[in-house]
Amino acid sequence: MQVDTSATPDWAQRFKQLAEQAKDSRLKAFYAQGAISGDTPLIDVPFVALDFETTGLNAQEDAILTIGLVPFSLKRIYCNGSAHWVVNPNRDLNEESVVIHGITDSDVKNAPQLDEILEQVLQALAGKVVVVHYKNIERQFFNQALLNTIGEGIEFPVVDTLDIEWAIQHEQCKGWLNWLKRKKPASVRLGQSRERYGLPAYQPHHALTDALATAELLQAQIQYNLSENATISLILQ
Repeated sequence: MQVDTSATPDWAQRFKQLAEQAKDSRLKAFYAQGAISGDTPLIDVPFVALDFETTGLNAQEDAILTIGLVPFSLKRIYCNGSAHWVVNPNRDLNEESVVIHGITDSDVKNAPQLDEILEQVLQALAGKVVVVHYKNIERQFFNQALLNTIGEGIEFPVVDTLDIEWAIQHEQCKGWLNWLKRKKPASVRLGQSRERYGLPAYQPHHALTDALATAELLQAQIQYNLSENATISLILQ
């Protein structure tokens, strides 16, 4: 299994630079907590699974509707530290997105603005490695949302369970015998990926449930495919 980490910066050093550059006090405090060193064993890494439900898939045009997060380690999920927020997107919701996530205009009408909960969200993420299933959503939407809200974007290290599963599936399809059998990589969607590890099916498209599902998936992926003493650098992006 080989996750592409070629673009991964030295996050500890990058956070020092970002802490100096940040203007918003909440963002500065987030960076000041530092980032994990790449040589940290997986068993020692503090993780936090993060998931957004959004009004659509375009970070430039759409907005965050809900945020769910669950802190965990390889051995334990800290449900008492989990959190879920509904966010006012300041727009009417389109019918297509309502059908997917079930969030309606009345749900968000009196919800807080992102700026009102930003400090809580950043404090929950600070000092941890963010775990997501498809990093482009959380990275792009959070960055754009902060650009729109406070005039500054955000950078943070992630482990992407979708990228890990993609690497596993392609590894399992290598070799001439698999070629002769025309074996193809299986789906790397969250539900299908969990099913392969015997994990229970959860109702999708709820930010907190999907965060929990992602946390459990990473625990299983590492249990089956990596040593807990392997370093985080193997999967950190």
